[in-house]
Amino acid sequence: MRIVAGFLRSPEGRAALQRAIEETRLRDGELLVVHSMRGGERDELEQVISYREEFERLETQLADESVNYRLVEYARGNAPAEDLLQAAKDEDADLIVIGIRRRSPVGKLILGSNAQDILLHADAAVLAVKAEPGSD
Repeated sequence: MRIVAGFLRSPEGRAALQRAIEETRLRDGELLVVHSMRGGERDELEQVISYREEFERLETQLADESVNYRLVEYARGNAPAEDLLQAAKDEDADLIVIGIRRRSPVGKLILGSNAQDILLHADAAVLAVKAEPGSD
């Protein structure tokens, strides 16, 4: 089974990644972790370095835990949802694991979201994971 998850440093992103790791183990699958950045001037150098360091720590963690994984980084100018959906399609993924945050009804109506785009356009099953309240 191929499982795709995005890499985000938010509580929702961490919760989704942890669940993706659990699903990968449970299903004896392969995990593809996608880190998507727009690239260019939009991504501050300090932020890029910080993400890269955390991405490297994730690689060490996954190797230490004997998880079958691959990490990919994109800086193609796409929205994270676009990169995640394309990676899932390219890899013929069986499952996409995403983090979602709690939003008010008005927030859901007015604001677009990567999670919504993934839920509406994914060819694979999508598992949406909430972070525990108060987790940071």
